Amino acid sequence: MAQFVFIPIIFFGLIILISAFFIVKQQTSVIVERFGKFQSIRHSGLQLKIPLVDRIAGRLSLKIQQLDVMIETKTLDDVFVKLKVSVQYRVIEEKVYEAFYKLDYPHDQITSYVFDVVRAEVPKMKLDDVFVKKDDIALAVKSELNEAMSGYGFDIIKTLVTDIDPDAQVKQAMNRINAADREKTAAQYEGDAARILIVEKAKAEAESKRLQGQGIADQRREIARGLEESVEVLNKVGINSQEASALIVVTQHYDTLQSIGSQTNSNLILLPNSPQAGSNMLNDMVASFTASNQIGEAMKNQNSKKKDK
Repeated sequence: MAQFVFIPIIFFGLIILISAFFIVKQQTSVIVERFGKFQSIRHSGLQLKIPLVDRIAGRLSLKIQQLDVMIETKTLDDVFVKLKVSVQYRVIEEKVYEAFYKLDYPHDQITSYVFDVVRAEVPKMKLDDVFVKKDDIALAVKSELNEAMSGYGFDIIKTLVTDIDPDAQVKQAMNRINAADREKTAAQYEGDAARILIVEKAKAEAESKRLQGQGIADQRREIARGLEESVEVLNKVGINSQEASALIVVTQHYDTLQSIGSQTNSNLILLPNSPQAGSNMLNDMVASFTASNQIGEAMKNQNSKKKDK
């Protein structure tokens, strides 16, 4: 019977002995209290405490943690905007005591400071500046938090403004403004392109006319040269200039008729076809040239008389 009495005592003793040992994980600190009073801070590894006297009051992670804070505030141009500020912080290993005993709810404390700083900085900026200067807002939050939380054992690693969300109607208006601005720019480019096209087309037409005129001039020059050579050849065989000119005109007349007749889709053209047609055309040309020369000589005589006076 005595042996059975000692079994519960031994079992209870083993439980107490085992409870004296505890394990602390890496990047973790354990606060040990003795009869409700702070006793020590234990770090990673196998640790020992006095059973029934010492107790584990709490555990604090030394890892970097992140707290996301959503804030709604108003900008300088009276636009309500929601900002998401991410605060990355950690417990300072040398200040675990302050972090555990001075603050019950560190998240609430950090959130309050973030609200205070953001609502002090953003109302000084217009909406466009909030997007541009979001890093300045983050630096202001970090500076304020570091100054306030370092005394409580917390180190602010970094603060980030990760989201800026204006009111839905404001975003639609901004999108319309952006779209209108892009359409205006596109219209300007299209106008410039059309103007350049018109200018280049005019230049091309001018160049075409110039080349066409040059071609006509060259053509007429070659025709004149050919006629001159034809007259010289005919003169060598005893045909005078007037007869040679009549022969050339008649030849060109019949060549023209042949060319028109060879075209199946030619329009109806009425031309004189009598044997005297070439001679009449030549006489008309000679008369025209003679009259033109006489008019030119008369004008020269008048100009010379005016100069003499």
